[in-house]
Amino acid sequence: MRNLRTTGNALDERVYNAVFTEDEDKKREALLQLKEEAKLQGVWPASIKGLYEYFAEDYPGFTVPAINIRGLTYDVARAAFRKAIEYNVGAVIFEIARSEIGYTKQRPLEYAAVILSAAVREGYRGPVFLQGDHFQIVRRNFEKDPDGEINYLKRLIREAIEAEFYNIDIDSSTLVDLSKEELFEQQRPNFEYTAMLAEYIRSLEPEGVSISIGGEIGEIGHKNSTPEELRAFLDGFNTVFKEKNGLSKISVQTGTSHGGIVLPDGSLKQVSIDFETLKNLSEIARKEYGLGGAVQHGASTLPEDAFDMFPQAGTAEIHLATGFQNIIYESKALPSNFRNEVYEYLRKEFLSEKKEGETEEQFIYKVRKKGFGALKKRWWDLSEDIKTGLRDELAARFELLFKKLRVTNTVEIVREKVRDLSR
Repeated sequence: MRNLRTTGNALDERVYNAVFTEDEDKKREALLQLKEEAKLQGVWPASIKGLYEYFAEDYPGFTVPAINIRGLTYDVARAAFRKAIEYNVGAVIFEIARSEIGYTKQRPLEYAAVILSAAVREGYRGPVFLQGDHFQIVRRNFEKDPDGEINYLKRLIREAIEAEFYNIDIDSSTLVDLSKEELFEQQRPNFEYTAMLAEYIRSLEPEGVSISIGGEIGEIGHKNSTPEELRAFLDGFNTVFKEKNGLSKISVQTGTSHGGIVLPDGSLKQVSIDFETLKNLSEIARKEYGLGGAVQHGASTLPEDAFDMFPQAGTAEIHLATGFQNIIYESKALPSNFRNEVYEYLRKEFLSEKKEGETEEQFIYKVRKKGFGALKKRWWDLSEDIKTGLRDELAARFELLFKKLRVTNTVEIVREKVRDLSR
């Protein structure tokens, strides 16, 4: 039965107040209440593992979009759920990366509560997949203090699971040792730390939950992955990992870069994805190792016609972030004076990050993701008319992506393959 305060403007106000409550204890209480009330409304956090197990047996011809939301999270998620309802989309993930948690000022509990509340606000019902994206071992930190870096990541994993993130992508690919001659030895630090962290995740699972865990074999933006690297990593992981339930998927590199490659005039360079490699790696992951398939990162800024290719290549999952950020910043609905205010802040606070030879356009494009967290309340305080316009533009993009990735009419298969944690 619907609580009057979990509908319409009343819910909007509750979410806003929970996000911006300064008292940390009161904030946590308010966010937990929103999350629990969403469950009572039939919106519940879930693991996508069951669906990916089905992918391993019989790939159904669609690619799951994983959406990173850096700013205006409630409004962006509302736009996504609006189109998910309209097109009967059940296979969609909402994620946040380790780095994004910092510069967007969104801890896992807040992100979870806001996403679930957005689903309630739009009338969506069913499982929602919350994912820790790029829970990464930062190499420079690791080299200075290995135990400190691993313990930090363990704390983040625990925090995410407590917030009911039942999908976590471990990224130890930063530790791949290219000084070794043999691929297996190059991948050894990657698969050993991935296995160790995966075992830690399994030790924290709530009763009845089997968390979907992802691994990664090559840093995004570097050279393309190969079948030999894939096999070296997965063979090593399966040797070290002590539990029965291993990885659900594997992230690979096929030609993209996070955020795209920015030209001096601020436009994006056209990149070419090696879809044949992507297809081959997905097939190996499924047929030889029982995984859901390969995962593509850094794809949101690709041209529209590229998205049709991911289901054709058998891609399990595609990660999308910067493209939504770009829509917000470049929207006709966003007042130019507000945009200029954000840019002026970025010029003042992050000037030290401007590289020699970098144009103003390249600099702003690179750092504007950091404008969401520092000026978070200013973004959320934009008028409803402005936010309605932004939601409409974002919704059009979600519609295009859902159609091209072929996740329309996936509610039924998700309900069939994903364990119901709502009871």
